[in-house]
Order: sequence, then structure tokens, then C-alpha cells
Amino acid sequence: MALTLKSRCCVVIVLLLASFQSMADTAIDARYFEDPVMAERYRDLTASLRCPKCDAQAIDSSNSPVAADMRERVTLMLREGRSDKEILDFMANRFGEFVLYNPRLDGRTWLLWALPAALVAGGAMVVIAFVRARRHRRVRPLSKEERTRLASLIHRHREGSE
Repeated sequence: MALTLKSRCCVVIVLLLASFQSMADTAIDARYFEDPVMAERYRDLTASLRCPKCDAQAIDSSNSPVAADMRERVTLMLREGRSDKEILDFMANRFGEFVLYNPRLDGRTWLLWALPAALVAGGAMVVIAFVRARRHRRVRPLSKEERTRLASLIHRHREGSE
């Protein structure tokens, strides 16, 4: 069953159209801002907000409908003249603190912020304690029995190597 030239062209066109459609489905929509500062703010905000549906993926690179909605809301709020803090507050109130890659310091997150500093301080204290203990350790002289045993071991070792 040989394909004619016309049917081959139709197959190629159908395949090309299908591939363009799949590329369009996976592309993240880009927002256009005339002001470069506004565009930079948009990029920073969408990179600093986590998609609530995706695992550890920012909304700027997520294909989920929730992320698309969040990007749209960020765009609208930026065009309304809202500050970055207002936008982040809105998103955190709407979706929870989880959407913030840098959680705020409050009653629920103080341990998250304090734990690394406490671990470093604890480790420094352990190192200091070891150094001090080593420095103050006294070297006691060997007893007569220990010196005799050491001498016999050294003598045996010399005889075995000769």
C-alpha cells in the first residue's frame, strides 16, 4: 500500500499541526508589560510564589490551571498599582503560607528560622568544649609496670624484625 504524494503531504501537515498544538498546550503564557520595572516585578513575584498544586514548583514554570490563575491575578494586581507586599499578602491569605518560598517570621515559623542558627551555635559550643578539654588534659607519666611492658614490647618488635 503505497501512499501518494498528496496523502503524504496531508499526513505531514496533520503531524505538524498536532505537534504545534501540543507545544501550545505546554507553553507558559508570557505577560507583556511596557514598563521594564513592572516586568521585572512580575518575574520576581511569579518566581517567589509556589504552585499549591505542584510539588516545589514556582507558578512561573507551572502548567497547572491554579498557577495560570495565580499569574493572571499577579498581572491584574500589578496593573492596579498594588505593591509586592500587598500581592504576596493576598496570595498567602488566599492559598496559605505554603505558597511563599520565603515564609514570614511569625509564631508558626519561628522554629523554621531559629533552628539553623541554634544548630550552628550548638555545634560551635561542642567544638569549643572539645578543644578546651584537649588543652586541659593532663599527661600522666607511665607507671613502672607500664614502662616495663612497653620496653618488652619494643624489644620483641626489634627481635622480630632482625
